[in-house]
Amino acid sequence: LLRDDMIKRKPAPPAGEEERTGVSPFSMETITSRKNSRVQALRALGRNNAYRREQGLFLCDGEKLLSEALANGADIAEIYLRGAKPAGNMPEVPVYSLSEDVFDYASPLEHSPGPLFTVRAKPLPERVRPERVIVLENVQDPGNVGTVLRTAAALGTELVVLLGDCADPYNPKTVRAAMGALFRQRLWETDLSMLCAKLREWELPLCGAALRAESVDVKCVSLRRAAIAVGNEGRGLTEALLEKCDTKIILPMTPGSESLNAAVAASILMWEMWTQRG
Repeated sequence: LLRDDMIKRKPAPPAGEEERTGVSPFSMETITSRKNSRVQALRALGRNNAYRREQGLFLCDGEKLLSEALANGADIAEIYLRGAKPAGNMPEVPVYSLSEDVFDYASPLEHSPGPLFTVRAKPLPERVRPERVIVLENVQDPGNVGTVLRTAAALGTELVVLLGDCADPYNPKTVRAAMGALFRQRLWETDLSMLCAKLREWELPLCGAALRAESVDVKCVSLRRAAIAVGNEGRGLTEALLEKCDTKIILPMTPGSESLNAAVAASILMWEMWTQRG
């Protein structure tokens, strides 16, 4: 994650127990108590945004996500298996077995087959210089944020920026909706002033998607190098952000249509950036 407290801190060992080093999948430790400090930490990672930020970790669930994490070089911290399920090819990290009732208690999903695993969030590289950026402001639905991350990874949008009261990108619901995109998509949580400073440094214009009289059809605007901002579908972009926009753009729709879902609008705009680049 891209906040200073997450970049600089290392996860503390669980309190109340001796430090464990983990074991190979063939001689793994089995945990059968809900009161175990590791189980309590897993449960907190799945349910508490502040705890995730403090630890610099997020929780993932399922074999598909684990495969995506391994394929994309994610920094996996620990793996927790459901029952005595064979581990298969496990990375060189601590692996634990949870009894089925304890696994169900720890997992944010109901009836998950597992495995659960924790991943260390990555900071934004200091020398990054993106040319295609999508900005979400106050998009509160985890499914929408996850969908935007997934689409951005597919369409070569080099950076997703979250402003204001957006859903936590490391909420388990967001992680599931992103379908592994978190392991390969650059993400930055920041504020408006820092974003504007970076856009000036990167020499990128800021375009705001807005239902305004002065808004220009998106196909009439060059988006080969640009940042596009999409707001909450109920209220749109804030006036503070709109004032910083170089251009206001609009997606043409049939008369009488309501505004699009935020993730749908962002996806269409990212497609337009992609096609303009050829």
